[in-house]
Amino acid sequence: MSAAVTEQQVPSAVVVPSRHTGKWISAGAVLLIAVLLLYSMATNNRFEWDVVGQYLFAKPILLGVMNTMILTVLSMIIGILLGIVIAVGRLSDNLIVSKAAWFYAWFFRGTPLLVQLLFWFFLSALVPRIGLGVPFGPELFSLDTNDLITPFMAAMLGLGLNEAAYMSEIVRSGISSVTPGQTEAAKSIGMTRLQTMRRVVLPQAMRIIIPPTGNETIGMLKQTSLVLVIGYSELLTSASLIYSRTYQTIPLLIVAAIWYLFITALLSIAQYFLEKRYGRGFSPLSSIRVDKYDAEPATPALTETPS
Repeated sequence: MSAAVTEQQVPSAVVVPSRHTGKWISAGAVLLIAVLLLYSMATNNRFEWDVVGQYLFAKPILLGVMNTMILTVLSMIIGILLGIVIAVGRLSDNLIVSKAAWFYAWFFRGTPLLVQLLFWFFLSALVPRIGLGVPFGPELFSLDTNDLITPFMAAMLGLGLNEAAYMSEIVRSGISSVTPGQTEAAKSIGMTRLQTMRRVVLPQAMRIIIPPTGNETIGMLKQTSLVLVIGYSELLTSASLIYSRTYQTIPLLIVAAIWYLFITALLSIAQYFLEKRYGRGFSPLSSIRVDKYDAEPATPALTETPS
């Protein structure tokens, strides 16, 4: 004799949408603050937007923008190239080279950038003349330090050498992310250490190196404003020279901020495309879209009890 299991009536699920009260309150607060800020900027005559428009494309400001971009590019080139050398030195089997590279990164990361800029600018107080010759022997030629270390040179050395310390850690983390099997495979086909680093390791490490390098470049753009203290005529220095004469401080600072934001936007776009270029093939889950899950109540299976 067999008895069938009676199907139980399962009540239909009632889906209640989430109200997201906190989300709406926070969004409203942000919009309210934004409206108040825009209203203040539009009605406060002390912003002097006419002065901002007057100086936004002024020749001294444009010259400062150009000098800022030149200093940013050259400092980043020094930082990237020297950072690669220091990173390879940190990973070297040679104990002396490894410790020297560690000391460089520790020293330049451990002292303020402003102090380093001032040190390079006042280097003539420590070394009046810089010469080249035989160690402990005759000097071949020498130059006056004040003639060699100009404000531009001091700014480039200070920013570039400081950046190299940070870039070395970025490059080292990227190199360490490549599995040792890649290096062993390159050695097995007769590649030298330099060839392995240039053709195998660094191309794969770029997807790790590019994002923080882009952030460092944007940071470098803003750090160039520190060279104001040594008198190099970059963007902020150019703006400060104008407002020290006209006493229109706020409008000129707004002009500088607009240019910094504009250049940062361009660098961010370039960073996005570089990350996309070097990240191809490493994000297999990025193409999967989950649009919606249809929740349906589970219905228990019917079974028969054997007689």
